[in-house]
Amino acid sequence: MKIDATAYKLREGDTVDLGLWPTNVKPLCKSKKKYHKVLQGHVDRLSDQQRMLYASNRHSLLLVFQAMDTAGKDGAIRHVMSGINPQGCQVFSFQHPSARELKHDFLWRTTRDLPERGRIGIFNRSYYEEVLIVRVHKSLLHSEHLPDPEPDESVWHGRYRSIVDLERHLHANGTRIIKVFLHVSKEEQRKRLLARIDEPDKNWKFSAADIAEREYWDAYMQAYGHALGATSTADSPWFIVPADNKHNARLIVSQIVLDALQGLKLSYPTVNAARRQELKTIRKQLEK
Repeated sequence: MKIDATAYKLREGDTVDLGLWPTNVKPLCKSKKKYHKVLQGHVDRLSDQQRMLYASNRHSLLLVFQAMDTAGKDGAIRHVMSGINPQGCQVFSFQHPSARELKHDFLWRTTRDLPERGRIGIFNRSYYEEVLIVRVHKSLLHSEHLPDPEPDESVWHGRYRSIVDLERHLHANGTRIIKVFLHVSKEEQRKRLLARIDEPDKNWKFSAADIAEREYWDAYMQAYGHALGATSTADSPWFIVPADNKHNARLIVSQIVLDALQGLKLSYPTVNAARRQELKTIRKQLEK
């Protein structure tokens, strides 16, 4: 089953009104059994591609996940990347910056964790938080010790520029960047928050802070719209994935990642004649 992931791809220069983007689409699979079969097929192919990525050691892949709370970032990462060798993949989750991190520029703490060549890096939240939560809660800027103690709106455009420049630099040096915004509706978030209260095994997930942040829903949608539109480029695009249906979202995300890896046209390294002769000699020694 081939999913057209380009339907969710944001073109460079597009203005984004998230109210016009769907949070739900028709189920991609007619049954749960079919869903598991398709997802497993994607996982198997991703595993094959990841082995070639690791062996060729020329590119890396950075997956950036952003979303409102309960949108399913953790679940998407867990299910889609379930077949990937842990040696070739790392997941980093970025929460509120530490005192040490606040002494540096806003990109410093995440660039330390960029994936090496041959590996996949996953950012569960990322440097984009600095133009999202910080834009919604502007008082956070005061703790960042910026050169201008009273920054105006131009600070966000400067940060968009810095982000785009960073991603272009990474792309030019072999890192492919795929950015996924899991687009969940406010109503679906309400249902999932209730489930965290009603289901004992989900109680640990519930935080009163999630309820407080719902009060800023419209402000977040605006901040996301500005950020996605300003930073989606041909080389490092954003994908706006409908997330009200978790099965759909996972299938779309897995197709996006698979397309990115297949686009690299990976293959296992070939050996020259001298190396083949060396291997034949070693084989003879082992056979004695």
